[in-house]
Amino acid sequence: MSHFPKKIILLGATGSIGESTLKVLRKHPDKLKLAGIACDKAYGKLADICEEFDVPNATVYSKEAYQHAKVSGSFQGRNLNSGMEGLIELAGNVDADIVVVAVVGTLGLKPALAAIESGKDLALASKEILVMAGIFFTKAIKQANVKLLPVDSEHNAIFQCLHGESSDSIEKIILTASGGSFRDRALDTFHLIRPEEATHHPNWAMGKKITVDSCTMANKGLEVIEAHWLFNLPPENIRVMIHPTSIVHSMVEFTDGSILSQMSPPSMTFAIQHALLYPQRAEKTEPSLNFEKSLKIEFFPPDIKRYPCLQLAYDSLKIGGTGPTVFNAANEVSVESFLNKKIAFPDIAKTIEKTLESCNNFEPDTLEEVLEADANARQTASQIIRQP
Repeated sequence: MSHFPKKIILLGATGSIGESTLKVLRKHPDKLKLAGIACDKAYGKLADICEEFDVPNATVYSKEAYQHAKVSGSFQGRNLNSGMEGLIELAGNVDADIVVVAVVGTLGLKPALAAIESGKDLALASKEILVMAGIFFTKAIKQANVKLLPVDSEHNAIFQCLHGESSDSIEKIILTASGGSFRDRALDTFHLIRPEEATHHPNWAMGKKITVDSCTMANKGLEVIEAHWLFNLPPENIRVMIHPTSIVHSMVEFTDGSILSQMSPPSMTFAIQHALLYPQRAEKTEPSLNFEKSLKIEFFPPDIKRYPCLQLAYDSLKIGGTGPTVFNAANEVSVESFLNKKIAFPDIAKTIEKTLESCNNFEPDTLEEVLEADANARQTASQIIRQP
């Protein structure tokens, strides 16, 4: 039995995952308590969270925003830190049971390792950690004997479906995807897609970058790579299916032909609550599916011509080594350039492909080598984008 209240550290408290996590904490104040929170720049929102939840420890990553936070008077009586050192201090040294890693990009790598090494369970929402450094994190998790609890709705669904099952009974896992905003748009108009169109999702409320990733299905490619590390499966045993209504979050097919799925409305609170309270369950934070009304459930395979980024993710996983790191870095640079109107929507995939071809692949021995490969891939992708 788990002890309550569980003490939570939330890295990325002011983002969309952070906001959903706070909803769960409001619903279950007797079971979950915030011990520390972190943000990048939004120190005003962070101060409000500290006040509402009486949080004793906070980190503002941006040095400039930290200076403003210090003189604002909003954090009096609380431990306030900044930078990577502050994130590592929060994740590694503050007394807590679970660290929720929901920061964007590579910022979560070192704090997540610090959390594991200090014996804390990890509720993982940041895709980059397993995509870039899966081999290091899975090894660290085993050595520390802590839990790695997936927060992504798809991986959390698989995690639930596999409860009590033996690994040798798995035939394949099937990740579902909405297909994004351009699922039915004519391919010959993709070069006309504007950033403001690509940042609106039909089902989910998410940040701009991940919403664009949903349109290209790069996000699903990253989830395939994550699933490889989370569930120790080869790429050929990880499938993707388009499921427009985002009700079935993923499925597992077993060797006997049975298929289990996990269903809930398209809200992150369901996966987050499951991860934070695991192995216990409690009253839902938001309304569940209403079976008094008809539910449309359909699946169809993705068209790679429409979603080339998905195939590129599979390719990077099969390459191995730093391949997934290069894929992730090139995608981030490309999406940022698209949002800044420097490249067209189809150029996202083209830039990723050229970057994968240009970067030398190797098996990294340290986290520092992973970060070097990431930096090199970003530089390469930026150079490709600047070429006429």
